[in-house]
Amino acid sequence: MERRREGKGERETKELLGQARMKMEDEGRCFYLYIGFFTKSPYFAVPYDGLLYDSSAYTECKSQPEGPLYNGGILKDYVSNPNHTEIGFGSPGTGLNSSEFLLRNLTHHTKYCFSTWIKINGAHSARIKASLSTENKTYNCIGTVVAKSGCWSFLKGGFVLDSASPRSVLFFKNADGEKVNILTASASLQPFTDQQWWKNQEHKINRERKRAVTIHVSDENGNRLQGASIWVKQSSKDFLFGSAIANTILGNLPYQNWFVRRFNAAVFENELKWYATEPERGNINYTIADQMFEFIRANQIAVRGHNIFWEDPRYTPAWVRNLSSEELRLAVELRIQTLMNKYKREFIHWDVSNELLHFDFYEKQLGRNATLHFFKIAHQSDPLATLFINDFNVVETCEDDANSTVDDYISRLRELQKAGASMAGIGLEGHFKVPNIPLMRAVLDKLATLGLPIWLTEIDISNTMDKQTQAIYLEDVLREGFSHPSVTGMMLWTALGSNGCYEMCLTDNEFHNLPAGDVVDKLLQEWQTREREGHTDEHGSYSFYGFLGEYKAYASYGDKSFSTTFSLSRGHETKHFSIQL
Repeated sequence: MERRREGKGERETKELLGQARMKMEDEGRCFYLYIGFFTKSPYFAVPYDGLLYDSSAYTECKSQPEGPLYNGGILKDYVSNPNHTEIGFGSPGTGLNSSEFLLRNLTHHTKYCFSTWIKINGAHSARIKASLSTENKTYNCIGTVVAKSGCWSFLKGGFVLDSASPRSVLFFKNADGEKVNILTASASLQPFTDQQWWKNQEHKINRERKRAVTIHVSDENGNRLQGASIWVKQSSKDFLFGSAIANTILGNLPYQNWFVRRFNAAVFENELKWYATEPERGNINYTIADQMFEFIRANQIAVRGHNIFWEDPRYTPAWVRNLSSEELRLAVELRIQTLMNKYKREFIHWDVSNELLHFDFYEKQLGRNATLHFFKIAHQSDPLATLFINDFNVVETCEDDANSTVDDYISRLRELQKAGASMAGIGLEGHFKVPNIPLMRAVLDKLATLGLPIWLTEIDISNTMDKQTQAIYLEDVLREGFSHPSVTGMMLWTALGSNGCYEMCLTDNEFHNLPAGDVVDKLLQEWQTREREGHTDEHGSYSFYGFLGEYKAYASYGDKSFSTTFSLSRGHETKHFSIQL
């Protein structure tokens, strides 16, 4: 057989592939993500052709279930057994009417994505939990759905095992404890290795957080210039990533410098909460908040407003708790108007209602429409601010006994939207213990069906973990958030106070990074386009692949030069810019 000889272009490409492979492997990254074929610029993303995560999600109850994701995954040939004797694998089946699944040989360090359609009999609606029992442990909740009688509801979740399990049982129960008949259909269980999961994250990041750019350089007559020098630098990032700050940052230059070098967004930890600004009726004081805002404004940092109302009565001013209904109504209206008129157009967001799924102080006193009323007044006071509901244990876990499942949150959000609330943001606090990353992604998928921007607003890892474990889990959460297309910003809950931080610090008191701080710095560098230098090709063009944001560009040819700026916004087409020398 005659061996085909390699052309020069192919040899150059192989050399570039080898160089790129070594470079990426040295950096702990997979080379295939950034390779440009038959070009001397190995910086373009190639579509990932491995096992793709299916982000499909459904939040409406349907008369008939959709087909299973991944064609059922490892449940493709599952045999249902309504009698619940030994359940196994064999001829093809849909899993219809099965209320449990026997799973064999589940492995450690594998991310399992589970989904099924649920229908109930015996109740109008029920909060159904999917649970998993292995020989060593029971995982009480790996996914939830608020199912209804007479139609099919979609449950999506997942799990990661602490250790391998030769035999496990996945089953369903009514979280309310009442007996209902649970039917399942189109069940799917798809395993992903850590490497496959990471590749999917990178695929999403390349698709949603970056964009291809081509800069064209020509002379004043329109002739393209080959060999023109190009310099490009990212000056700001489109994605907002920041941290809470406290009044301890005031006058603390080392803290201020440390913060400004890293973050483009901030939130005040407690200084704008009602108990802080008006501890006694009529004694309104924004002095500390104003000073913190001066620091924010001086450094051009975006800032979230947190919060207008906190439904937890423990954090509601004592004088407010003692008001009559009519006095309370007047007080809350004054609170909104005073706060938002003072800072009109200053805060990009306001958490109007904090932890509404868990507490209901204002709605108990003022009625179910109280929250809707809050949103309407807030929108009138500052029409340009994005208004949020913010809550915990929606994305962190599904084991919370309160009404904080993803379906409960979606139902409340839709209720407010239909009633006319100008609400445009979903806040997920993100106070994690041991993150269940497949569940986190499934929850984000379901929330994304609303078409609203999602923020992870208060991210930290429990201080029951050692600092190194905190850092590992933090990286898992941040990568998952950044790679999900519907997440538009992330905020760490790591304000450094006089007695440390709420759960997790990024630095010590001397501003030396702790392991979590090292993770943040690593990701900040990874999620920014590096400074680039090169020359235009024979077409007078220079191309690269960059993160979304603002850029400075400089071009020179002979004794002529030109500098400009340009924006790189979300889109899947190559962005073209022209420079004339």
